[in-house]
Amino acid sequence: MVTQTSEEARKQIVSLVRDFVKRDVEPIANSYDNEDIYPHELIPTMCELGLFGINIPTEYGGMGLDFTTFAMIFEELSKGWMSVSGIIGTHHILSYIISIHGTEEQKHRILPKMATGEIRGGLALTEPEAGSDAQNISTTATKDGEEYVINGRKMFISNGDNGNAFALMAKTDPNSNPRHRGISCFIFEKPTEGFKVGQHLDKLGYRGLDTCELIFDDCRVPADNLIGGEEGRGFGQVMNGLETGRINVAARAVGVAQAALEASVSYSKKRLAFGKLISEHQAIQLKLAEMAAKVHAARLMVYDAASKKDSGERNDLEAAMAKLFASEVCGEVAMEAMRVHGGVGYTKDLPVERYYRDAPLMIIGEGTNEIMKLVIARRLLEKYSD
Repeated sequence: MVTQTSEEARKQIVSLVRDFVKRDVEPIANSYDNEDIYPHELIPTMCELGLFGINIPTEYGGMGLDFTTFAMIFEELSKGWMSVSGIIGTHHILSYIISIHGTEEQKHRILPKMATGEIRGGLALTEPEAGSDAQNISTTATKDGEEYVINGRKMFISNGDNGNAFALMAKTDPNSNPRHRGISCFIFEKPTEGFKVGQHLDKLGYRGLDTCELIFDDCRVPADNLIGGEEGRGFGQVMNGLETGRINVAARAVGVAQAALEASVSYSKKRLAFGKLISEHQAIQLKLAEMAAKVHAARLMVYDAASKKDSGERNDLEAAMAKLFASEVCGEVAMEAMRVHGGVGYTKDLPVERYYRDAPLMIIGEGTNEIMKLVIARRLLEKYSD
């Protein structure tokens, strides 16, 4: 059970984030996105606002906010520039995994530095042959005295260059059957001998945030960094963390969709066609109405999933449904926004084309939507079993 944030505190926090986005993020978003520049100058303000400690318990220096407020913050950041939300996205997956599954020593050693932004985290899960099939990882962690020796490659890692700590999923028992019981999760900290950042990926969207290959060649990690202190629990720990990731990705989708909707409404009230504003044309009105209804529904689903998480109840069904629905809505609304804008929406003069490029990330990120459908179906069959 998470301590609920008061309505007044929630409004104040979201207002501060909204002001930050208007003042510091929106003015640089288009140029930094186009040039694929990491926004280093935003980090100090994000630290001051406590954004690196959103879901870290107060006893470890964090804000200890509930997941509804967490979702609202991610929505506001993504309305301005979705890539900024990525700076703290997988950071909070790592902090959540440590908060829930870490030893007391790990919590006291790592979480206070994560809350201040001194440690900026990520999730080292995906590999060239292990995306949706997370159990198929080939990275290994071999026990050697008081250390583990890590060998392998990770791909598509957000914050891979600018982050300095990762929840690293590796096989401690490659011969385990079932496979997931041979997987453990470690806190991997940079710099470490034998580790290097490989290629930086040039992406369609989600630009300005580093997405990299991580290479581990005989890297040594202290045994004290095995999360929870017990081998074989890493798969469950990471999957549990991904539930929070799906809430933040769904909230990002709502933020981008809301920005696309607002841009479309504003443009429709300025653009003339056939002697009148296009907002007066029924064809445009129908588009705006459908866009608004879908965004509102998506937002309610995200808040529902967040509320379920706050209650301490199992929420993998709700998180998967929210992520599936919100991301698909985001893709649809971004496309409709471009249609409302016409030719100018296809240019880089306006952020509409950025919304369109960013939308697919939410559809394929944090588990593809095809995987979300399988999760939903599996849970439904369990829920309604005879």
